Parts: sequence; structure tokens; C-alpha cells
Amino acid sequence: MAKGIWVFAEHIDGTSLRKATFEILSEARKMADKLGEELCAVIIGHQVEALAEKCGHYGAQKVYVVEQELLKSYTTEGYAKALVDLVTQHQPSILLGGATVTGKDLFPRVAARLGTGLAVDCTEIKLDGNNQFVVKRPMYAGKAYAEVGFSDATPKMATVRPNVLIPSQPDPSRKAEVIKVAAQVSPADIRTKVLEVVKMAGAKLDLTESEIIISGGRGIKGTENFKILEEMAEVINATVGASRAAVDAGWRPQSDQVGQTGKVVSPNLYIACGISGAIQHFAGMGTSKYIVAINKDPEAVIFGKCDYGICDDLFKIVPKLTEELKKLKEE
Repeated sequence: MAKGIWVFAEHIDGTSLRKATFEILSEARKMADKLGEELCAVIIGHQVEALAEKCGHYGAQKVYVVEQELLKSYTTEGYAKALVDLVTQHQPSILLGGATVTGKDLFPRVAARLGTGLAVDCTEIKLDGNNQFVVKRPMYAGKAYAEVGFSDATPKMATVRPNVLIPSQPDPSRKAEVIKVAAQVSPADIRTKVLEVVKMAGAKLDLTESEIIISGGRGIKGTENFKILEEMAEVINATVGASRAAVDAGWRPQSDQVGQTGKVVSPNLYIACGISGAIQHFAGMGTSKYIVAINKDPEAVIFGKCDYGICDDLFKIVPKLTEELKKLKEE
């Protein structure tokens, strides 16, 4: 009989765990307590055992560390085989992961191999009144939300959007049992090979993990004008994003795009500068806790979707806001 809640603990180049891992572990801990089941984390990679301790701080009772040199760099085939082998052996009832670039690639492959259902990009995970696992996820570009249940097939799988769950305070006194597993992955299992990883200079926090995002749209008028957003971002430790219009114009790289065809984000604060508020953009940031819009067009759609709106020229407002924020920071 399938039993236990498992969380795929995603890491960044083997150096640190993604914030989404702690968010999911914290929520999964509540469900495990309610069900009286064990909470386990799974870390896959090479020389990643040192990351296991933090999983215990967020409630994991066991951490399976699946290591092999072939798993040093992420590949769909390698990670999928390692995870499927482990799940098949231990039969957890629920398997969770982050709706990150890796999670969106890995979990569909794992679900297909296990012959089970998968709910993607969820904004809520919980147990209903009958202790059945259910999730909430957006549909139709965020226009509606569906509460989704699962069939009897196990494990019940879901990926959770980063920043929508609140992580608990880590408890260093909590210790997890670390179980080392030698992955049975061969070169023949991996059809793609990572030849080189090229990192961008001055790499910033990924948009999906940022708590504050300042995005520019068509109204920013050019590449050079993103400088005023970057200056504000530096003051409040934010990440700069962009609408599809700004990316299509070549003003920002595609990795900065927020929206239905870009990245889906859920920061505590989203500041939209010169963005009209098309449904495709809103689909990517609609779950932000607070939305601030700066646009000189009083008819801009985004004013009907934001918490606070400033109807004025962003080239006048943003620098003034930056100056005031600098003063507050100094105080």
C-alpha cells in the first residue's frame, strides 16, 4: 500500500536548495501530520549530500540522496530514471515538486513512466474533509481556478508554483535521517549530454523566486530606459522583468519575460511600469500578493487589476520613487 509524502528537493548546481523546496516541505509537513505519514525529501545529483540537512530543518524525516557522476548536470532522462526507480521501490502516496523550469520538464516524464496523474502549476495543496489530497490550479490563463482531485493511481503528483506557499521557520533542532542511494543510471539511459553551462555575467535571482519584481513594458520605450527600473531594483533588492512587448522589441532577453509565454511569478510585490495589462501578461503575475501599476493611460486595463495605481508618466514617477526609497533605506 502506497504511503508517505515525498518532495523532490531541487538544487542550484549542487550548491543550495531552491526556495520553492522549503515552501513545499513546510506545507507537506502539515499534511503528513494530519495523515500520520512520513515526510521524505529526494535530492538527486552528484556530491549533494551536504544539502540534506536543511530539508530536516523544514520537516523532512528522511532524505534520500541519489548520487552518481552522470547526474551532476540535470538531464531529463537521467533524473527521471533515478526518481522513477526510487519511487517504484518505496511507493509513496504523494509526490510533489516545484513548478520551476526543471520541475515542469521532469514531472511530466516521471508521471508518464509511473502511469499516474499530474496536476501542474498549482497555487494550493491540501487535504479535504475526507483527508483526500486535492490541489487548486489556474485555468484559462488565470481567468478561473479549478480544485482538482486524483484517481486511485499513486503517487498523486503535483508541481507547485514558487512563492505561493509560506515556508515555516526552519528548526535547526530537527534532524532528518539521510539515506544514500547509488543511482542505477548508465550512459545509455541519457540521450542528451551537457557539454557546457554558460552563466550570464552578474547573474541575478531568478524571477520565479524573487519576492519583489519591477517589470517594464512597451511604455518604457527602449533598452536604455530600463536603467531607471534597475536603479530602483537595486535599492529594494528586486529583480527586473519585462512584458512580451518589451522582449519582442529586443529591449530585454527572453529570460526576463513575465507572462503566459514567459515566466509565471508570484512575488510579494509586483510593480508594472508602462504595461497595459493584457490577459497574457496577467496570467504570468496575477497571483502576486500586491500589484502596483504605473501608467500614463487612464484607460489601461491593468488599473482594473492592481492594488495600487499611479496614472502618470513613469519617467517622472519611477525616479522620484527611487529617491524616496533611498531616503527610507538610509533612515
